Amino acid sequence: MSRSVEKLIKAFSRMPGIGEKTAGRLTYHLLKNPAEQAYQLAEAIRELRENVVFCAVCGNITEEKLCEICRDERRDRTSICVIEEPSDIRAIEVSGAFRGLYHVLGGRLSPLDGVGPDELSCDALLERIDNSSPAVAEVIVATNPSVEGDATALYILNLLVGRGVKVSRIACGLPAGGHLEYMDSFTISQALQGRHNL
Repeated sequence: MSRSVEKLIKAFSRMPGIGEKTAGRLTYHLLKNPAEQAYQLAEAIRELRENVVFCAVCGNITEEKLCEICRDERRDRTSICVIEEPSDIRAIEVSGAFRGLYHVLGGRLSPLDGVGPDELSCDALLERIDNSSPAVAEVIVATNPSVEGDATALYILNLLVGRGVKVSRIACGLPAGGHLEYMDSFTISQALQGRHNL
């Protein structure tokens, strides 16, 4: 096999959800179709890496200092939904069930993977809660329903005790081990409506 083909298959297969067979299909698709399609993909990847940054307030992805959600004055500023990754915002937004703000942790507690509290943006969350105007009334913890997600939710609950803010967790309408970015909007909407206090 061509060294270039093998290199691209390996690069694709390192991406989440793409195995070696799918990586091979993507590679051969690019070879079969006009070269312009491959160049457009390469250009889109280059632009992504050069232009996309993380929001200075919430950690969402944006091309400006603040993301569109943080800039939107119509959002409910008394409610913050804490999530693991920026991709979770898109999943919740599609459901249309939440109109507050977000806070991206940048992962979840996972001691086996070397992810402790210092690797998450918990300090920034506390600073937002302590200094926000109007005051934050509720923090909704929407970490994934997994052992690590539950441990992260418990950690956040302990951080927020005594800060005068209601802490809730999205309901378990999501399957255990599932990820928000793969859920349909009805399931996410039901989970948000059925959230409970921690």
